[in-house]
Order: sequence, then C-alpha cells, then structure tokens
Amino acid sequence: MDTNAIELKGVTKRFGNVIANDHVDLTLKKGEILSILGENGSGKTTLMNMLSGIYFPDEGQIMVNGESVTIRNPMDSFELGIGMIHQHFKLINILTAAENIILGQIGQGRRDMKKVNKEVKDLIDRYGFELSPTEKIYNMSVSQKQTVEIIKVLYRGADILILDEPTAVLTPQEIEKLFDVLRRMKKAGKSIIIITHKLNEVLEISDRVAVLRKGSCIGTVETSQTNAQQLTEMMVGEKVHLDIKRTDPVGCEKRIDVRGVSVRDSEGLFILKDVSFEANSGEILGIAGISGSGQKELLESIAGLQNIDSGEILYYPPGDAPVEKLSEKSVQEIQNLKISLSFVPEDRLGMGLVASMDLTDNMMIRSYRSGKSKFFTDRKSPKKLAEKIVDKLEVKTPGVETPVSKLSGGNVQKILVGREIATNPNVLMVAYPVRGLDINSSYTIYNLLADQKSKGVAVMCVGEDLDVLLQLCDRIMVLCEGSVTGIVNAKESSKEELGMLMTGGRKVERSV
Repeated sequence: MDTNAIELKGVTKRFGNVIANDHVDLTLKKGEILSILGENGSGKTTLMNMLSGIYFPDEGQIMVNGESVTIRNPMDSFELGIGMIHQHFKLINILTAAENIILGQIGQGRRDMKKVNKEVKDLIDRYGFELSPTEKIYNMSVSQKQTVEIIKVLYRGADILILDEPTAVLTPQEIEKLFDVLRRMKKAGKSIIIITHKLNEVLEISDRVAVLRKGSCIGTVETSQTNAQQLTEMMVGEKVHLDIKRTDPVGCEKRIDVRGVSVRDSEGLFILKDVSFEANSGEILGIAGISGSGQKELLESIAGLQNIDSGEILYYPPGDAPVEKLSEKSVQEIQNLKISLSFVPEDRLGMGLVASMDLTDNMMIRSYRSGKSKFFTDRKSPKKLAEKIVDKLEVKTPGVETPVSKLSGGNVQKILVGREIATNPNVLMVAYPVRGLDINSSYTIYNLLADQKSKGVAVMCVGEDLDVLLQLCDRIMVLCEGSVTGIVNAKESSKEELGMLMTGGRKVERSV
C-alpha cells in the first residue's frame, strides 16, 4: 500500500483565544490534486502555512511520505520537498525569470547562468509552461509571474506543491492553461494541494475535496461523487440556495454618461484611456478586468474622488431636472446637489468606514455627509439602521457599540454594503462587494443588488468572479490596461469571450 505524501493528525493552531485550526485530520495522496475548500476564515491558509514552515502547530502530528516530521521554518519545508505558491508573488522586477528562480538558494560562488537558463528551460518544456527564462519580471503578465513562482519551487526539488488561490487574478484562458500544467505535473507524480473558494474550478481540476469550516475539517469527498450544492452545504453547515434573482431591465433611463475619460497616475502614465459608456436605471452594469486595469479609478472618478485628465462625466437625474457635469465638481459639491450616489470602495476601512468608531457612528457619518445633521442630535435612527443591517446580513458582532476595527473583514464589508444600500440611492457603485464574505452572505448581497435594480437604481458592480457577473448583470463592460475593450450583453456572452476582452484580444461593439 502506497504511503500518503502528507498526513495531518490532530493539527491545532491557536492565535491567543482564537482557534484557527482545531484538531484537523487530512491526507494528500501521492500523485493527486486535492482541493482545500472553505469560506474566508475557515483556516485553509493557516493550515497550509504550517506545512510551509511559516507557522508551527500547537498540537498534532505532520507526516511526510509516511514519516513523522517537524517543520520549524520554510527551509525545513523545502528540504522535505514541499513548495508553497502564495497569492502575493515574491519576485524582483529587474531580474529575469531564471535569476528569480535561483535567488536565495544556497550555493558556492557565482552561478553559471547559461546552465541555469537551460535547466529552467527544461522544466518549462517538461510541464508545458509558456515562459522565457531570460525575460525580465517587469515585462511579464500576472500569469507569467505565477509561472515563475511555480517553477521556482519545482527547481528546488519540490514534489508536493501548495497553491493558494492560484486562479484569483487569471483570465479563463489562463486558468485553463494552468490546469493543463497541473494535470501534467500530477501525471509526473507530483502531489498538489489547491486552496480555493471557486466551486466550478474545484469540480474541474481536483481528484478529492477537503472541506474546512470554522477551523475544523468537516470531511473529504471524491470530486466525482459530489456537486456544488453538496460542497456548499458542507462549507456553510446548512442548506444554501445558490440562485440570483435576475429580472429583465425595466424602464431604463440614462443616469451616468462617461465620455472619453482619461486619468493619469502620479508619474504621468495613463490609468484610464478614453473611457466611454453609459449606466442606466433599472440595470446592473458589470465591470470586469484583470486586477489593476483601472476599475478602482473609474468608480472613484464618477464619485468625485479622482481628478480626471480629460473627458467628462454627466449625471442625468430622474424627471426633468437639468443634467449635471460631475467631472467639474468636488465630492462636497456633488453631495450639495443632493445627488443620491452611493459608493462601496475596494478599500473598505481606508475609504468606506472609520475603524475606531462603532457601527452606529459609522451610520451617522454617511448621514452627516448627506447633510442630515439631525442624526447628531438623535442617535436612535442610525442605531436602528445599524441593528437592521446586523440582523438582515447576519453580521457577527457583540453589538452595534463595537468598534469596526474589532470585526472581521467579511463583517466590515457587510456593514459598508448595507449602509450604502440603506440610503436609497439613484446610482449605486460597488467594488468587489462580496470579497471576504461567506457564500451565504455573498448571495444575500447579490440579491440585494438585484433588488436595487428592480427599484430603478443604476447599479455598477466591479467583480472578479466571471460566473457571478454573467449571472447577476445585464451588461458587462471589460477594461484592459485602462481602455474599454467591449461592452457585452451578459445573457449572450461567455467566460471565454470576457477572458479574450480582458487581455485585449478583440473589440466588441457597444450594445445598448
């Protein structure tokens, strides 16, 4: 009988009073792809960080290839043939791929780079990567940088690979290429763990799935014998309806008109280039793109938080009120116009909420900005609103007097989204509204956005999960390096088409 590549027995990790992992039992077979599935905060990354030597377990036993081991640091992990590829890459931009791959390795004297380049090229060819060993990191795409990180651990002799959210910043086409590479590695005898939260990808790539919930391993199932609904119920602990109530747009009227907007960064480089589109009432406009394509700056420009280099942004109020040129106004001037525009930013604590203030006071901030100063003399209304959001979105908090800084990222996000929706806006802009949320809460937020649309709100939603955008939105606009590469009808589009647009593959005519 073959021994397991990795076996965890009763592994426990505590941070103060918080139990991140609670007596976890887990096995990784040789030559298999195991997905570790779980909601944010379920202990996935902490568990894998113990295998990679970043954390040391408080209790339990780790076995590698049938032998009990002690992993005190990353060097111990490397020597055991374990390599972890983290979400955030650790590469030096001015060096080549090969130079980054050998960086930090113990060796005597200067390395023969011609020999190193050949060794790296052999690994590239063996597993079907697309990369040049001599290319500089600063010229690479996100996918290529990830490839360098994977080859780095292979070059160091890893037979067990751990990938933390490897598809988070990849296009559908890049994901498929990565999966092809992982299948070749599996065929070559490598054992692979993938930490993820994307159910469709779990079902496509893995042999088995281990599900974590609140630090405990709920169970491990054969991928061929499960489905998305069953895995979701294992993660959440109850039945969850994975349905978004999308209705057809009704009574669409132009609310926001962005005309040829360009934005430069502090170094004079374009972040947005000649962006034009319209957002209508009674519809959800999705905004897709590889991370850093200008999504954040676009929403901030409309909200008055970003100075634009050229172009204009117009707001069309309901009824016969005159059109307002937002691009000529400050944030305060926009608010003085009483334009009902809500913005849920990507940086929720930096821009959305005040960490040191409690939930009630954070409700009051929004009302104060809207000119409703009566909230400062009457705390009952904001307190009721805070209690309503806590109840409806199931925010985990000791009470509305708790400082926001004491809440988890997911609960902070619920507070922010709930507060902005509660203002009954005409225009609602959200950036990654479910980041950090569990699946149940995510679908609650999706349906809240759909409810806003049904009330005639113009909703703009920046998202990273293309499956959700296709299911939730009416139209999807795609940005690539700051430019609009297409605006498509969500019902008639596909992940593959969006992926092409995300990399500038082809232009699509604007659709109404």
